Amino acid sequence: MRKEMVAMLLAGGQGSRLGVLTTKVAKPAVAFGGKYRIIDFPLSNCINSGVDTVGVLTQYQPLQLNTHIGIGIPWDLDRNHGGVTVLSPYEKKSGSAWFSGTANAIYQNINYIDNYNPEYVLILSGDHIYKMDYELMLDYHKKNNADLTIAVMPVPMEEASRFGIVVTDDNGKINEFQEKPKEPKSNLASMGIYIFSWDKLKEALLANEDVENCDFGMHVIPYCHEKGERIYAYEYTGYWKDVGTLKSYWEANMELIDLIPVFNLYEDYWKIYTKSDVIAPQYISGDSHVDKAIIGEGTEVHGEIYSSVIGSNVRIGKGSVIRDSIIMEGVTIGEGVTIEKGIIAEGTVIGDHVQMGVGEEAPSKLNESIYTFGLVTVGEHSVIPSDVKIGKNTTIAGATDLSDYPDGLLASGEYIVKAGDNV
Repeated sequence: MRKEMVAMLLAGGQGSRLGVLTTKVAKPAVAFGGKYRIIDFPLSNCINSGVDTVGVLTQYQPLQLNTHIGIGIPWDLDRNHGGVTVLSPYEKKSGSAWFSGTANAIYQNINYIDNYNPEYVLILSGDHIYKMDYELMLDYHKKNNADLTIAVMPVPMEEASRFGIVVTDDNGKINEFQEKPKEPKSNLASMGIYIFSWDKLKEALLANEDVENCDFGMHVIPYCHEKGERIYAYEYTGYWKDVGTLKSYWEANMELIDLIPVFNLYEDYWKIYTKSDVIAPQYISGDSHVDKAIIGEGTEVHGEIYSSVIGSNVRIGKGSVIRDSIIMEGVTIGEGVTIEKGIIAEGTVIGDHVQMGVGEEAPSKLNESIYTFGLVTVGEHSVIPSDVKIGKNTTIAGATDLSDYPDGLLASGEYIVKAGDNV
């Protein structure tokens, strides 16, 4: 049975700008908003838009991602024909090859797409937070008799050089495409969401099959433009966030708990679906205080929480105070702990009377461009001993003990990364 449109979801990226959060997990599998993972958003968009056939292309550290997706039950994508399929690189007669570039990943899965003989192919990224009706974009594609439609959104002109930029005429037809230009000619930025007519995409992929690190923005789209294909821009004006840096990831989580959230997780007409385990309810003790927070199921709170996102099965000890922080699933926090602007990854254990986010800021000695914004970033399954102080722009990965903290302090800008926790 032919499918009108198949979605291909690119979820193989390492996400190196998230530092220790992606040491052992692909970026699309990073926790978000207390109970979700980043990939839940494009997957939920697909089923809410009536797209029931999704290929998820994985590569870097795929274990957690594969386990989370399973056979697609949470998104109603467990189908006999279609549904969700995890597509990893595999050995071929001519040898094995990793995906090398976004377009090469699609090229290596031409047979999967051909199996459904679709009229259109929707290309998505697995690492953005947004709600979008792809059916409306498809209607726009059909209306313009387009060969390729690119979802775009206006960005501040001073940031335009970070994106692929399109220049359109009055009817939305793209006349020029600039990939991260030094002098952008417009502020309409590509969102990395494309609808191709399958015959045109297949032709472009085959024509570029020998290109090293074949990419949509650098190779496929310019090829289509040079061939004179009909390329249109579909302007999107809703919320869209690239959570590719620790700063943007932290900000996007904090926006969820605003009094009137910019991005609303609670709309009935556009639900966000995720894999949900059977977990006990939250417990908040009588001497606790919670103000502006998301708190996951199974979490015990015996302290104070302010403006924070707390995952499931977290334990916060008596007298502890959490502010402006993201605490992921399964974290144990002792008594008398203070955490200011922390991102604490899954399964971490923090001892008693630890102070995190103290003192003045200093540049990170590990990577100044990644570990910034005054955050304390702790990788998954780390251990922090009791009675230590930890400064700002700091990074911890692995099981640490008191001997790792000179005079009981990890000063601002310093880091502890144990062997085996490469970052």
